[in-house]
This record gives sequence, C-alpha cells and structure tokens, in this order.
Amino acid sequence: MTPESTTIHSPTLRRSLGIPTLVMFGLSYMVPMTVFTTYGIVNEITQGHLSLAYAVTLSAMVFTAVSYAVLSREVPAAGAAYDYARAGFGGHIGFMTGWVIMVDYILLPMLNYLLIGLYLHEQFPAVPAWVFSMAALLLVLILNVVGINAVKHANVVLVSLQVLFFIIFAVMALRSFDPSISLLDPFIGGDIDASLIMAGAAILCLSFLGFDAVSTMSEEAKEPRRTVPVAVILTTLAGGGIFIVISWLAHVAHPNVVTGENADTAALAMLMHIGGNLLVALFLAAYVTGALGSALASQASVSRILYSMGRDGVLPRRIFGVLSERFRTPVGAILVVAVISVSAVFASVDFVASIVSFGALTAFTVVNLAVVSIFLVQKRHRGAPSILLYGLVPVVGFGLTLWLWTSLSGSTLFFGLLWVALGVGYLAVLTRGFREPPPSLNLRE
Repeated sequence: MTPESTTIHSPTLRRSLGIPTLVMFGLSYMVPMTVFTTYGIVNEITQGHLSLAYAVTLSAMVFTAVSYAVLSREVPAAGAAYDYARAGFGGHIGFMTGWVIMVDYILLPMLNYLLIGLYLHEQFPAVPAWVFSMAALLLVLILNVVGINAVKHANVVLVSLQVLFFIIFAVMALRSFDPSISLLDPFIGGDIDASLIMAGAAILCLSFLGFDAVSTMSEEAKEPRRTVPVAVILTTLAGGGIFIVISWLAHVAHPNVVTGENADTAALAMLMHIGGNLLVALFLAAYVTGALGSALASQASVSRILYSMGRDGVLPRRIFGVLSERFRTPVGAILVVAVISVSAVFASVDFVASIVSFGALTAFTVVNLAVVSIFLVQKRHRGAPSILLYGLVPVVGFGLTLWLWTSLSGSTLFFGLLWVALGVGYLAVLTRGFREPPPSLNLRE
C-alpha cells in the first residue's frame, strides 16, 4: 500500500468549528458559573477584593493567551501545550508539559460530575448523588463519541442558558444596589494586601483554562491559523470580563460576604439576599447546566490531547492514537477519561480544584517560554515588533504565571510535584533512561 493511499483511508478529525463555536466551546469549558463556586473562598482570602483578584488573573492570562494565539498559528495541532512545548524545547519537555496539563483535563470532568451530583442531590435528596454523577457521565460520553458537532450544538445551548441567568442576576443585583458602597470598593476599597490578592488570583486560574481548551481543537477548526488565535483571545477576554462584572455586581449588591466555615455556601446567601428562593433555584439549574457543559468540553479536549500523544507513540497507540472509522473521534481516549471520571463519587472538590490550578500554571509558564525559544532563538526573528510580540509579551506572561504558581498552597505544590515526578519516571522508562528521544510525529503531514 502506498503512503498516499494510507493517507486517504486513514480517518482524520473533522473540521467544522468556526470562531463563534470555538469561543462558545472555550466559554463552556471555563464555566462562567464558576464565579459563584469560588465566591466565598476567594472573597475571604482577599478580604473582599474578589473583583481585583479576577482582574489580576485576567491580566496574567491575557499575556499567556497571546502566546497561545501566536503558537496556534505556528503549530496548529490537537495537542496544544504539549505540541507547543515540544516544538520549543524538544520531545522530553513536550512530554512533561503534556503530562502536567493532562491531569487538568482528566480531573476537570471528574470535578464537574461530582458537583452535578452534589447539587442535584440537594434538590432531590431521595436520589443518591452518585446516580446523578453517573447519568451525567454517560450523557457526556455519548455526545463525545458521536462527534464534535454534537458537542458544539450542546455547548451553544448550555452557554446560552448561563448567559440568561447572568442577565437575570444582573437585573436583580442592580435593583438591590447598596448606595452606601463605592463602585470601586471591590477593587480599591479598604486595606489591600498584595500577597493575599495573588493567593486568591492563583486559585482563580483554573477558571481560565478555556483558552487552552480552544487551542486543542486546532485540527477540527476551519482555517485554524486564522480562527483559533482569534478565538483564544476572545475567549480569554469574554470569560475574564464576565467574572469581573459578576463579582462586582455581587459586591455592590451584597458587600457582607459570609466567611469562616460557611464560606463555601456564601454565594447561596448572597443570591438569597438579592433574589430570594427564585434566584437560588435558577442558580442551581444554571450551575448544573454549566457543569455539564464544562464536562462536555473538558472531556473533548483531554481526549484530543491523549489522541495526539498516542498518535506520537508517547502513550499506547492502539488505545489512544486511533480514531473511530464511523465517528472520526478518539473513542479509546474518550473511554479512558470516562473510566477515570467514575472515581468522582470518591473525589474531594478542594483537592481536585487545587491540582487543576497547579497543572494549568505549570503548562502556561512553559508555553510562554516556548514562544521565545521558537521565534527568537530557533527562527531568529529580529526587529522591534518581533522583540515585543515574541519576547516581551511571553516573558511578562511567564513572570506573572510563575508568581501565581508560587502563591499556591504547600500541599498543592507537594502533590503537583509528585505527579511531575511520576511523569519523569514514566518518561525514563519510555526513553530507556533518557538515552532515546520520545516518539514523535511530523504534524505537517
């Protein structure tokens, strides 16, 4: 069989995503409703400056998003951070970056299934939480196997429902506006401790994984060199804008945030104050909807990363590196993620969320440095525009993400570094003690 015939008959990922659907995919992954999940915890850490913490996180993420946008034009492949790091630093660093970011994508569906079960069990206590979690898992599994178009249409509906809730919330919050509160209080009111703001901002990084998720869809995007970079930037700005506006509205309508042991449920107290039982009921419906949308997007993204690594032979190719002939989706990778997500019935929300932030920030620092390596070192771009875009922007992004990374808790860093150590061990086995390079694939083929 000739190479040409092999190329013709091998299934490929279907290109069907434009800029609007890519942005919807990224926003669905980010779950705009997550602003309420961390509302009480981060408000307590930052002493009421949640909006400022979001602004700091967005500032850091914009620089990193520009790095992703630049690299998505240069390396339009499904592996995203994994492929970017490999192009910048070689197979070993590429593998470790993929290994770190992989834990994020694997754990995010699990986190969403866990939250869906917990919230629905609150409304229907006769039904065990695990029943709702497993029902959501099966729905997400089927939609991902059927194909990206099913995920695309579902994400449009799920994000639209969240936007509808935000509109209702904004109207009720403005009606409950406290005239004694300065409009700038959420940003500059009272005493500001920079270390506490950075600690809160570090936790909020998990809310910005949407732009990384967009970059994993490069092989299913129409004109990926044009659409993906635009979608990456738009997703970051839109998501950050939503987080800042909603947290600001919550503060000016209800500045007295519940703290202490009840910080986890502070959002419910705030919503009850603003809109009563009706708004709380709408919140629960929208939150469960958002978690389902995030599970859809995150499982789609991680399956593409596992597919990219399996296709390279870094992971077992027969399981991860093949596509379904009928649906042209990485069914093996999708099933593995689903099996791992079954453990959602035993998982801890706090632990999963903290490890996700560790993985995200670690990958972001490497991606920023990859821009410098590829364009200024390898390609030797020179001139003021190149120094600005390929030098200053990613270096600032690197510094900001590294600062946030060091603001994570000691236990998070311990378990995160333990995962890194496991990856180094597996890579040593894979490369026979680092004497051989990891398997690679010419992504231009």
